[in-house]
Amino acid sequence: MFPQLSGAHLRQSLTQALNFCLVLTTAFMFWKGLSVVTDSPSPIVVVLSGSMEPAFQRGDILFLWNREARVRVGDIVVYNVKGRDIPIVHRVVRNHVSSKNQLLLTKGDNNAMDDVDLYAYKQYYLDREKEVIGAVKGYVPWVGYVTILLSENLWAKYALLAGMGFLAMVQRE
Repeated sequence: MFPQLSGAHLRQSLTQALNFCLVLTTAFMFWKGLSVVTDSPSPIVVVLSGSMEPAFQRGDILFLWNREARVRVGDIVVYNVKGRDIPIVHRVVRNHVSSKNQLLLTKGDNNAMDDVDLYAYKQYYLDREKEVIGAVKGYVPWVGYVTILLSENLWAKYALLAGMGFLAMVQRE
């Protein structure tokens, strides 16, 4: 059923597999290195909604920095809410600073009200240390639509994986 693998063909197949593993580990190391440098568990995020228009559009990629001790009113931060997996990108509209911590109130530029309804039950402010992933320091417009396409359309994800697998199998070096 399967043709006999010659030594040269086996070596070529193993080389392709190792090259594929090298690409994956390099991407992982880059991500982890970026996480350490920025002090953020997710240093790059994609805008998923229109709540920050006109500052950011759906599909923009944001670069985060979390090395500053405090954020200021007007800064755009990305935060996670307890019980939700999707990070939220909104602007700081009020802060309360004490010697121990900084509490933030946020609001989307395109939203009529602040984010208290998005926070956890009976929570009125975000804790800077515990819930903020980072402050936005840069962005690239539209590039994140690839991520949105892959997360919202299962067929696109499978088509991309099938194409990558096919290319890995037929590629000759």
